[in-house]
Amino acid sequence: MRVSSTQMIGRYQKQLNDSYEDQTKMMEQSDGSKLHRPSDDSVNYSKYLRYQNSSTENEQYQSNVKTGISWMKTADAAMVNMTDILTTLKEKTIQAANDTNQTVDVQAIGKEFLNKVYELVSLGNTQQGDRYMFSGQSDLTQPFTVSAAKKERGLTKTLDDPQSDYFKDSNGNSLGADADGIAVQMLTLRGDDGNTYYLNTRSGNVYTEEFVKQGYKDKVAGGQQHVLAGDEAGTLAGWTPTSGTVAQYFKASGELEGTNYTKAMNDAYGLGNIQVGGTTVNLKFATVDQYIVEYSGDAKHISMTKRNGTVDPTADTVNATGQDLFGSDIFDNVNSGNQPKGVSSGTAALNDLLTIVAKLEAGDTQWLSSDGITLADVAHSSVLDAQTTTAARQNVYDSVSTMLDKQNETITEDISNASDADVAKLAVMLMTMQTIYNMSLSVGSRILPQSLTDYLG
Repeated sequence: MRVSSTQMIGRYQKQLNDSYEDQTKMMEQSDGSKLHRPSDDSVNYSKYLRYQNSSTENEQYQSNVKTGISWMKTADAAMVNMTDILTTLKEKTIQAANDTNQTVDVQAIGKEFLNKVYELVSLGNTQQGDRYMFSGQSDLTQPFTVSAAKKERGLTKTLDDPQSDYFKDSNGNSLGADADGIAVQMLTLRGDDGNTYYLNTRSGNVYTEEFVKQGYKDKVAGGQQHVLAGDEAGTLAGWTPTSGTVAQYFKASGELEGTNYTKAMNDAYGLGNIQVGGTTVNLKFATVDQYIVEYSGDAKHISMTKRNGTVDPTADTVNATGQDLFGSDIFDNVNSGNQPKGVSSGTAALNDLLTIVAKLEAGDTQWLSSDGITLADVAHSSVLDAQTTTAARQNVYDSVSTMLDKQNETITEDISNASDADVAKLAVMLMTMQTIYNMSLSVGSRILPQSLTDYLG
C-alpha cells in the first residue's frame, strides 16, 4: 500500500498536536487543581460540585452559630449581672422587713433599692452594636423605659408557698387566686369598714385579710387541705367572673385605667359590695403610687439556623425577650384580658419591684415581710430561669460549632480528593512528555520528506 507524504505528515502532526494538548492540560493543573471543566473528569467534577455546595452550607451555618453564640454570650453576661442585682434586692427586702428598723432606715434602703431597679432596666437595654438584646425582633427599638412620674397602680396580694398550696383544689387548679403568672396573686381591696380584703379575679370571691394570713392555717390544722366554698367573706356584687375582667380596670402594667374605672368611682368605694356579718361593705381597689416600666419590644424570638433539615424556631432561638425575663402577673397574664396579642407586658417583675420601692418609701415593714419578700424572690427566679434557658441553648450551639468544624474538615478533604492534582507526580509526567515532545520534533525533522521531489529521489 502506497503511503503519501501528506498522510505521513498529517498523522505525525496529529500525534504531535495531541501530545502538545496533553501537555497543555497538565500545565493547567500546575495551579493545583485537576478540574477546570466537566470534560476533564465528569465523575469527579460532579462530586466536586456537590462538595462545594456542602461547603457553602457549612460556612453559612458556622457563621450563624458564631453570631448566635456571640449574641447569647452578651445576653448571658447581662443576665448574670441581673441575677446578682436581684440577689442583692432579695437581701435588702429581708433586711428592710425587720420591724425593728426605723422608718428612716427603711426609706434609705428604698433609695438604694430604686437605684438597683434602674440598673436592671439599664441592663434590660443592653446592646450589641446597634441591636438591643432583649427587644425581640424589634431589636432596633429600646425595650425598657421608666415613667418620669409616679402612677397609680393596683396593689396585689402575692401568696407565699403555703398560701398558694391552700388556695388550690385537689387537682392543683387555683380556686382562690390567679396562679397563671410568675406568682400566685389576688387583688387587694379596701372596705369602707376600714378593713382589707383580697379579690380572686377569676371568681369574684372576696376573702378577708385575717383569713388569708391566719384563718386558712386554722382550716389546715382542722384537716382541710384546700380552699372550699364558704371560705370567702362574700362574692363581689356586679363582678363578672370571666377571663378578661381585670383589663376593664387596669392596663397590662397594672396602672389603673380601664373602661369600668374612674378615679372618682374608686375613691367613692364604687367597685361593688359584699355582705359581711349582715353588714354591707363597699369596696374599692387598693392602689400604690409608684414608677411604671413600659416595654416597647415584642415577644418574637430571633432564630439563627445551625444545621440543615427542618427549621425549629424553638431550638434555633438565640435571644430572650422582656416576657422571657420578667414574666407576667395578675395584670397581664392569660386571664387578665390584657393579652390581645397573646403575650404579657414584658415588665411584670420590674413593676412588682417598683411596688416594693413604694412600700419601702412608706416604711410598710408588715407588707414587706410577706408580699415584698415573695415578690423579690419571684423576680429573681424569673430572670434566673431565662438565664438558665439561654445558657443551655448556648451549650447546644457550642456543641454544634464543634460538629460543624469537623464536618468542614471532612468536606475539605473530599473536595481535595476530587479536585486536587498530585503536583510532584504532575511535574515528573510533564518533564517526561516535554522530553518526548522535543524528541519527536527532532526525529520528525529527519525522517519526514520535505517535498514530493525528496520522496521520489
